[in-house]
Amino acid sequence: MNNLKVGVIGIPGKWSTEVLADRLEEMTGFRLVIDMAEVTLDLASKHLMFRGINLCELDGLIVKKISQAYSPSMLDRIELLRVAEQAGVRVFSRPESILRLVDRLSCTVTLRNHDIPMPKTCVTESLDAAVSAIEEYGEVVLKPLFSTKARGMTLLNAKQPRDELRSQLSLFQQDNPMLYLQQKCDLHGQDLGIVFLGGEYIGTYARVSQSDSWNTTILAGGEYKPFTPDDEVIALAKKAQQPFALDFTTVDVAFTDDGPIVFEVSAFGGFKGALDGCGIDAAKLYSQYIIDSFAG
Repeated sequence: MNNLKVGVIGIPGKWSTEVLADRLEEMTGFRLVIDMAEVTLDLASKHLMFRGINLCELDGLIVKKISQAYSPSMLDRIELLRVAEQAGVRVFSRPESILRLVDRLSCTVTLRNHDIPMPKTCVTESLDAAVSAIEEYGEVVLKPLFSTKARGMTLLNAKQPRDELRSQLSLFQQDNPMLYLQQKCDLHGQDLGIVFLGGEYIGTYARVSQSDSWNTTILAGGEYKPFTPDDEVIALAKKAQQPFALDFTTVDVAFTDDGPIVFEVSAFGGFKGALDGCGIDAAKLYSQYIIDSFAG
């Protein structure tokens, strides 16, 4: 498959984007990193152009990252990829699948519609309903619908005065009209990234808190560690990712006193956690998976 031309959509210079492009180049001899900020769609000709290259003429596109920051504009960038897909370009993962995940609410609704256990969650535009949910749950994490790695998330506690809660909610609502409140759970200092390739389980890593931060993200000082889940947890994660039909993903799972829960399914998956946490070169495996999909 030395003549295969597969581009990587990501963030130029970022490790996960570059390592994926490197692995593909090693296997195919072709390398192209695509920044969606520089892509132009001409609907008259149905050309999707990046630096003089019509992406609709490639064999495939891998979406490693669609944007540096999560925002509604991500949806527009994903829509552009549907033109390439219509032209016969294989897109990994399919735009339709990614669209259902970059919005936290879309992901949550799909998971709950498939009876996946999650923290108690209230979604509303009503300040009164939001305050009532905080009082019921005790402590909540107020989450933007478009964010990753706990960015923009805020802790609210029922012990705070109602006027103070309403004020914080109202301020948050200026940029996030829909309020997404999730009961804060005791994660016992860690959560898991359970990795799937083509819907099949390939490994698990833990994110372990190294501080008193309420979340375990690497941005908050967490560290990747090896972890071996039991078959029940793997089965839960596999069930969670199935409705989205992703080529590569990571399912975030945590253990609580009431049993394992799922927080989300990633639209793009984590290469760094897989490598540092469980010694898996996900970029290499993903590249081989894509090449094999053309051969088959």
